[in-house]
Amino acid sequence: MTALLDLVLDAHGGLRRWQDARTVHAEGSIGGHLWSLRGQEGILATTDATVDVQQQRLVFGDFTGPGLRGLFTPDRVAVERPDGEVVAERNAPRAAFAGQGPDTPWDRLHALYFAGYALWNYLTAPYLLTRPGVVVEELEPWREADEDWRRLHVTFPETLATHSTEQVFYYDTAGLLRRHDYAPDVLGGTPAAHFSEHHVRASGLVFPTHRFVVPVQEDGRAASEPVLITIDLTDISVT
Repeated sequence: MTALLDLVLDAHGGLRRWQDARTVHAEGSIGGHLWSLRGQEGILATTDATVDVQQQRLVFGDFTGPGLRGLFTPDRVAVERPDGEVVAERNAPRAAFAGQGPDTPWDRLHALYFAGYALWNYLTAPYLLTRPGVVVEELEPWREADEDWRRLHVTFPETLATHSTEQVFYYDTAGLLRRHDYAPDVLGGTPAAHFSEHHVRASGLVFPTHRFVVPVQEDGRAASEPVLITIDLTDISVT
């Protein structure tokens, strides 16, 4: 690990606390232009998500209907009834995005896979960066909004479902996550900047409660619009 990653882990609760955590439960709302563009407006307007911290698994409660749950793992997504009856499922879900254009409509399983892996990544960071096969390297600082943010360039292994192999995380002087750049493969590789703010502490771990994603311009600066994704969390708990 780098000295910066050590600082970041401490700022977000400490490596030992992350290692002891089993689940993160978050409630709130996910919106933004992307969902209407893909024909899934409002699908996560009310979000109830439970993340398994130690393995890549996430469950959305009341997903697309009362009592239904949306289950994400890298190799399978499914919509199930409370008794386990499968309503819809897709194996190898990432392959279902092949050949899509910028406005190709999604079904609910496309939305489940994208939101599932993305939110799992977001709610397990920065512990995510300590997983086997993840390579981190500190870059030169970045000036943003009259602040100097330190940066980590991260290379992810193919075994991890994430936006793209290479990503960049930006941290303020306290070590808190403020920006995260990636180019989602399932969206055609268009660069995006994901901003994080309003951090809170829950059971010793620290999470941003407001996030928004906008396009990145050629100079690396973030555009002001369109706002592609918003994430607002009103309740977070850790077990």
